[in-house]
Amino acid sequence: MTDTFGTDRMRAAVLSAWTASPARFREDANAEEDFALGGYRDRLIVELAQNAADAALRAGVPGVLRLTLRGDVLTAANTGAPLDATGVEGLSTLRVSGKRDEIGAAGRFGVGFAAVVSVCDEPAIGSRGGSSVRWSRAGTSELVADVPVLAGELADRAGHVPLLRLPFDAPPMEVPDGFDTIVRLPLRDAAAVDAVRVMLAETSPALLLGLPALEAIEIDLDGATRTVVADGWHVVSESGEFTPDEVARLFADRPTEERARPFWSLRWAVPVTGTGEPGPLPAAVPPVVHAPTPSDEPIDLPALLIASFPMATDRRHVAKGPLTDFLVERVADAYVRLLGELPRTSRLLDLVPSLMGKGELDARVRRAVLERLPSAPLLPALSAPAPAVHTPSFAEAEVYEPDAEWRVEHPAREPEGDGWVVAGREAAVVAGATAELLDTVADFVPGLLPAGWPARHPAMVALGVRRVELADVVDLLSGEAVEAREPSWWRSLYAVLPADDPESLGALPVPLTDGRVVRGPRGTLILTDGGADLDLTPLGLRIVHPEAAHPALLRLGAAEATPRTVLEDPLTKAAVAQSLDSSDPEPVARAVLSLVAASGLVPGEAPWLAELALRGADGELYPAGELMLADGALAGLLAADTHLGVAAPELEETYGPRVLAAAGVLDGFAVAHDSDVLLDHDDCDHDLDGEADWLDHVLDLLPDLAVPPVVAEFAAVRDLELVADWEAALPLLTRPPLRAALHPLRVEGVEVPSYTAWWLAHRPVLGGRKPLELRLPGADPLLQGLYADAPAGLDEAALSMLGVRTTLTDLLAAHGGPEELLELMADPAIEVDRAQLRALWIALAAVDPARVEPPARVRAVLGGDIVVAAAEDAVVVEAPDLLQLVTDRPLVLASYDLAEALSELLDLPLAGELATGEVTSQGEVRDVPPQVRSLLPTAPETYVEHEKLLVDGVACTWRFFEGAVHCTGVDGLARGLAWATGQWNDRLAVAAMLRDPEAVPLLLAEADLS
Repeated sequence: MTDTFGTDRMRAAVLSAWTASPARFREDANAEEDFALGGYRDRLIVELAQNAADAALRAGVPGVLRLTLRGDVLTAANTGAPLDATGVEGLSTLRVSGKRDEIGAAGRFGVGFAAVVSVCDEPAIGSRGGSSVRWSRAGTSELVADVPVLAGELADRAGHVPLLRLPFDAPPMEVPDGFDTIVRLPLRDAAAVDAVRVMLAETSPALLLGLPALEAIEIDLDGATRTVVADGWHVVSESGEFTPDEVARLFADRPTEERARPFWSLRWAVPVTGTGEPGPLPAAVPPVVHAPTPSDEPIDLPALLIASFPMATDRRHVAKGPLTDFLVERVADAYVRLLGELPRTSRLLDLVPSLMGKGELDARVRRAVLERLPSAPLLPALSAPAPAVHTPSFAEAEVYEPDAEWRVEHPAREPEGDGWVVAGREAAVVAGATAELLDTVADFVPGLLPAGWPARHPAMVALGVRRVELADVVDLLSGEAVEAREPSWWRSLYAVLPADDPESLGALPVPLTDGRVVRGPRGTLILTDGGADLDLTPLGLRIVHPEAAHPALLRLGAAEATPRTVLEDPLTKAAVAQSLDSSDPEPVARAVLSLVAASGLVPGEAPWLAELALRGADGELYPAGELMLADGALAGLLAADTHLGVAAPELEETYGPRVLAAAGVLDGFAVAHDSDVLLDHDDCDHDLDGEADWLDHVLDLLPDLAVPPVVAEFAAVRDLELVADWEAALPLLTRPPLRAALHPLRVEGVEVPSYTAWWLAHRPVLGGRKPLELRLPGADPLLQGLYADAPAGLDEAALSMLGVRTTLTDLLAAHGGPEELLELMADPAIEVDRAQLRALWIALAAVDPARVEPPARVRAVLGGDIVVAAAEDAVVVEAPDLLQLVTDRPLVLASYDLAEALSELLDLPLAGELATGEVTSQGEVRDVPPQVRSLLPTAPETYVEHEKLLVDGVACTWRFFEGAVHCTGVDGLARGLAWATGQWNDRLAVAAMLRDPEAVPLLLAEADLS
């Protein structure tokens, strides 16, 4: 067997060195054991793959590695350059790599193959068509044992020797088809087999990504095969060669072997989905730095990092130093590039690192990446970024220029095929906005991200993306760009606004029909019911342009308005109120009249319209309420010299009499309408003739109140004082709808006359006389002679509301009615018969004296005649036996039981107050005839008969004095007995009985028939 690789020479050299220096033997044994049990204890598969990648790279062929575990034997077959003497020498030495001059080689430390020592004592390698080499722990032990100076060392190490220092020539090995080299590893024990199984199961695409020369790893585990490839990854690679100056600066603290390799390389890889978007790292990929194979250096970024970081002596951690500092910066640049090459979707945010790392290197890489990200153009935008503004640099100026202008540089970048790409600090995101909303407002928000980018993702802060709230978007809707927008654009905006954030939309711009764009829907009006085509600009109303109107505005405070509600708007009312003082009132008049026409308003429904300035036929301006329709009913009723004008003919031609009448122009009488009117001189003022006097009259009718009373609904006919033709006017006033103004009002439970009824009642409107001076024809006969009959032509109910008298009872119940009756009764020109007079006094006796001011003259009876006498002369007679004492005075006569009431009402004395009524003559006591008791059961037993009865010195026929009846003659006795028993009405029957006692049965029968 030919020693192709010079293994004999290698063994002799090593044994010679050990013999010369046993310490070298101990050093090699310890070093190999450190690598096998330390830095390379679990790197068997990695190191086999690394060697396979280097062989493929050296041969320039696609690298494929097949790992086969059968029982307790692991074989690794690979493509590429075959094993040569240099390779064998490299495998049999420590820290001396035969690949140091190979650019791109993964092996660079010369210790990787030591990983086989952790699981195997008899490794062997062979290539197709060539010799093989093996190593043997048993063979090495035999050779060492034969060297006397090493016996002690061997004994001290319990027979442990360096496995890989002494290579042995081996017979050719069978290499599988399609491969060039095979490594055969008989596994030491069951623990080694289990360890290898775990390493095979953990083999992932990350290993291939770190070894780009290796395209696939085929794993045959007990006959089950799987192939590991690096498909489905997006990779960014960077590499370079250091200049001599850079080597001197960056490698000053690195070993000579590393300085001899002045190259650097790095690779970022991230798994991608079918759409090219980044996905999470597979669970089999450890979150560590690969240099290029896995280390123990944690890096928790969601991407795989493979870089030629300098490693510490344990080969598992990155060494600190300037070289690492340099690579950290390159790693950050490449990471930003990786993000820039991925699809610009929100999945990019998952690749943005947080600040906190799991280790020092991780934290440094994160900081470096985060420093670059805000200025990196990574994000898609619907709009261009904001212009870059540069302020003057006064510090650099030779002379301070306070008027130096700011320089604005508009973005030089043009949109790409799918829009703009902006840096994070140029970008803006609107939280919760829909794609439709974002598309609509993109022109107003620089660097606006499209829908699907979560505003509250932590990465947004790291990228420097400005979060724009909906209220901020609304604030940005300003300037010339907004003013040039068509109303339909605004409607499209309203259609995509969110419905659940009215507070943010409070200042939303709204285009108006007058061309203005105002802030805030609240207070704007959306016209419906035919109002959208009206020109209402002169009214100053905020009418939403019909092409911009949208239900969203109603949710935000706009009001849906019909022509009727627009009329009621305070701005419309203000425009009407100020129209007469306006320099150009015609546009306001046209706008208001068009609203009246569209709203179907009826006359009197909006009384404030009477202030609208309209042109009269004489060319002058009038308030609408002071204009009449030329052919209206009112025009023919008024006097010729009134302040009212006639509406211009062109107004009637354009709008018609109905609209003008609804706007306050007088067709018939105008009616003042009001509600909740406070009956107070300061508040109840409707510019009505005599309104203050009516108010005083009403207040007189009401009880004293702590606060002024309120009338819920007030209606009064205007301009009554201007009427000249009452015969024609009254039929209008007493027919609906004006008749309603005649109905009395109820205030605090008291019925009082309306203003219109009161005014008419006190004016000569009925045949030249006041309604209060007339009575209904055929009414209460007791009013006959006191009042003239009202003229025919009006119904009785209407006459009654006008104040025409109906009955004595109603008259006395009316305010001032009793005094009015007393005044009429005291009028000598009025004839009153005795029966009527007695009935009137009886009715007046029931009146509360507090309602009457005692009259100065009264109607009375004097000597059988009806006279009008001074009140100071008159007397009220309360008893019939006193009549004989006051026959010389005018007498107020009524039922004796009403005398005191009349005396108090009229403030007149009673007869008993003027005469003492004392009997001054002497008489003889006699028995009352017994038959009298048949009519007067309670008659006294006796009476006093006088030959001449004197009472207060006056001759009288009878007197009931101090409980006794005094009389002369039969008639006097009959009157005295009837009065004494309270049966005054039976006096005549008693007199007849006394004259003819035989007539008693007949008189009793007549009494029974009473």
